[in-house]
Order: sequence, then C-alpha cells, then structure tokens
Amino acid sequence: MSADFDFSGDVVLVTGAGGALGSAVCEAFDDAGATVCGADIVSPDSEDFLLDPSLVDFYQGDFTDEDDVTDVFEAIADDHGGLDYLANVAGTWRGGDPIDETDADTFDFLFDVNLKTMFLASKHAIPHLRDSGGSDDENGGAIVSISARSSLEGGEGDGLYRATKAGVRLLTETIAEENLGEVRANAVMPSVIDTPMNREMMPDADHDEWVDPGEIADVILFLCSDASSVTSGAAVPVYGEA
Repeated sequence: MSADFDFSGDVVLVTGAGGALGSAVCEAFDDAGATVCGADIVSPDSEDFLLDPSLVDFYQGDFTDEDDVTDVFEAIADDHGGLDYLANVAGTWRGGDPIDETDADTFDFLFDVNLKTMFLASKHAIPHLRDSGGSDDENGGAIVSISARSSLEGGEGDGLYRATKAGVRLLTETIAEENLGEVRANAVMPSVIDTPMNREMMPDADHDEWVDPGEIADVILFLCSDASSVTSGAAVPVYGEA
C-alpha cells in the first residue's frame, strides 16, 4: 500500500541532502510538490553527492558551524520567505573499537556530525517553523530527525555512535515538549539502511532484511503531513525486516 502526499506550496530543508538517505528524502518531497532546499557540506560536483542537484535549491554549509547554519537559514528565508519543515538527515557511522581504544577525536567527530548538526539546524529552524502553517495550519511546521534502533541500548564497538543517536532521540522529545501546539518534532529509528556504503562494509549480510531509504523517506513525509498532526515527540521504528 502506498500513500500520496501533497506538499505543494511548502518549503522543506533536508540536511545531508547528498547522501543516500538525504537524496531519497529530497526526491520524495520533490515528488510531493514541495520546494526542496538541500544542504550539505559536500558540493554537488563531488562523486560522493548522490542527489540530482536539479531537484533542489542547494545551500552548501557545514552544519557543525553555527555561522554557516545561520547563513543557510537566512538565505532560505530570503529566497523562499520562510520554512515549513526540517528533515535532519546529516549523520554518519563510525565504530569497530571498544571505548578504551577509541580516540577522543572520534568522539568529537561523531557528536559533531550526528548530534550538533541536528541541534543547530533545529535551533535555527524553530523560529521559522513557529510562523509556518505548513500543510497543517493548526500545528505549525514539523521537524523529523534520524535516530537509530541501536540507540535503545549499549553495544560492543559502536557505543559513541549509539550515544549520539540516543541524544538525537532525547533532543527530539525535548523540542516536542517545548513547542507543544506550535512545532511538532519526531524521530525515526532505522536499523541498517540499504545503502551502497553499507553493502560495501557488510557484503555478506542479508541485504533483503535492510530498510530501503525510499521507505524511510515515506515515513518522514508522513510525520510532516497533517495525517500525523496529533503525533509529536515520537521515536518511530523503521526496521525493515531486521
């Protein structure tokens, strides 16, 4: 079963737009009629940029740097008059070592890329989203962020990644509580996402059990739509068959 969403007239910002999941989210919002603003530290001419740049208004910026974030939001407001939705997709995975063998630089890197980007983007989006009706005039705009199934418990070898994604989930709950009736905030929790990088890292895994980026994008659209107008502060499982 599939659902059709109509985001015509709405403006959405997707961070990490050039990655496998970010590009799927941008494509889904574009298909639904939204004006899609894509932000990434990677430029569209990079071989790591997977999105067709013609589908988005692209804003290059380092979302671990508050000055860059401020500039991107000011540019979006100037170009489009405001913002209706934010999809915090920027993030990465690192792991393989126990805590006592993990460099402090890895801690800083993961918390910057996975948690600080979500914090800064949300911080600067909230004032715009409070002024937005989006497709739901009663509840303003919405934020959807990417947590992870593994954030629900500790585990061997990737504790820092799990901690950052737990932070995303807790900040989501906080944003929802602080903005009741004004801005909705929810998170999705993927298991392993079926991306080229994950297939390369785990060639012997059963890829059929992994969740497709397009399927996660559909859930993100649902959480931004008026079909979920009574949902805020949720952490939604998107596990596929895993």
